[in-house]
Amino acid sequence: MEIRGKVVLITGASEGIGAACAQVFGARGAMLSVTARREDKLREVAGADGLVTAGDLTDPAVRRRAVEETVRRFGRLDILINNAGAGLYGATADAPMEQVRRLYELNLFAPLGMIQQAVPVMRGRREGVIVNVASIAAKVTLPWLTLYSASKYALHSMTDGLRMELRRDGIHTITVCPGYVSTAFQQNVLGGSVPESVREGKWFRITAGECAEAIARGVERESRTVVVPRAGWAFVIAGRLFPSLVDARLERILFRGPSR
Repeated sequence: MEIRGKVVLITGASEGIGAACAQVFGARGAMLSVTARREDKLREVAGADGLVTAGDLTDPAVRRRAVEETVRRFGRLDILINNAGAGLYGATADAPMEQVRRLYELNLFAPLGMIQQAVPVMRGRREGVIVNVASIAAKVTLPWLTLYSASKYALHSMTDGLRMELRRDGIHTITVCPGYVSTAFQQNVLGGSVPESVREGKWFRITAGECAEAIARGVERESRTVVVPRAGWAFVIAGRLFPSLVDARLERILFRGPSR
């Protein structure tokens, strides 16, 4: 898909990957609609010509307003980037259920709600792209982020199913699976704290800008899945071919004490 002239709605756009996507897609000539909770940050990201919808995406009214205002301002919606999400560290058996429910509301049900608002608009033009930002953890479960991994696995599976459901409507779906991205993710988790051994590792580390560039290329090429950096595919393949070895390695990292 040619990005220039397209209308792009980005969730979680006040910082990190979402803000970087606004910059990258805007530089390619897209018209921007951005949503997140912090209106001041969104206005910086959107620029003078962009549309801002501030609010909590777990609220159905906010999701509906974001899509309706986008169509009212620009007349259509071409690309939806479901980027908003959060993490949850800690043992699954001990996780507070209210935090788990919040995790799934933001990581799975909010993207689904955005999709259900956006698809009728895209169907009307028989054209559109839906990008769901998952994680490398959607390919290989990370035991310090088990519930987060599960939510991203679900998002990945939903994206694959939607691709088959919506192909005849001219709508394409893409899953994005970043490795470690240099953002405030670890400071904004819903609960728990990152193990020191994991904090030190930072495998497949990339910047938010590099991730956003990969997303834009994925849209242009109509990719199915974007793993960024590409070296992350080696981790994914190892997890498929040698699952016991990868499990053992991840378990050692989980229980390794902090370095001295």
